[in-house]
Amino acid sequence: MNKPEKNLGQHILAEFYECDADILNDVDFLEKTFNEASEAANATIVKSVFHPFSPVGVTGVVVIMESHISIHTWPEFGYAAVDFFTCSDKMQYQKAYDYIANKLKSKNHTSQKVERGFPQHLKETHLMNSIL
Repeated sequence: MNKPEKNLGQHILAEFYECDADILNDVDFLEKTFNEASEAANATIVKSVFHPFSPVGVTGVVVIMESHISIHTWPEFGYAAVDFFTCSDKMQYQKAYDYIANKLKSKNHTSQKVERGFPQHLKETHLMNSIL
């Protein structure tokens, strides 16, 4: 099995709090915002799919050549969970993050970055699977 010399991707898990509830429930606005955020991040859009829920909430994903950007909203709590996954150094996810924070009118937001497919992790996973 070939092993990468560096991580295969970056997964940014973002939490947006105290957002505008009407915005979090506006499927058309969110799809437009996430496509614009993808472009701002220098990502190449493949397709976007956004779905409204009843009575409230939206889930959406923008599939990009570099991987994806997704959102799940809870307007009743002013909260949105957003993921940025990229396997390219070209994508500038921080630009998308800042754009989205501004458009959601988030008063408080945090993020954490998880390195995906890191070589040491692959080695440990392979060993664990061999033991099982």
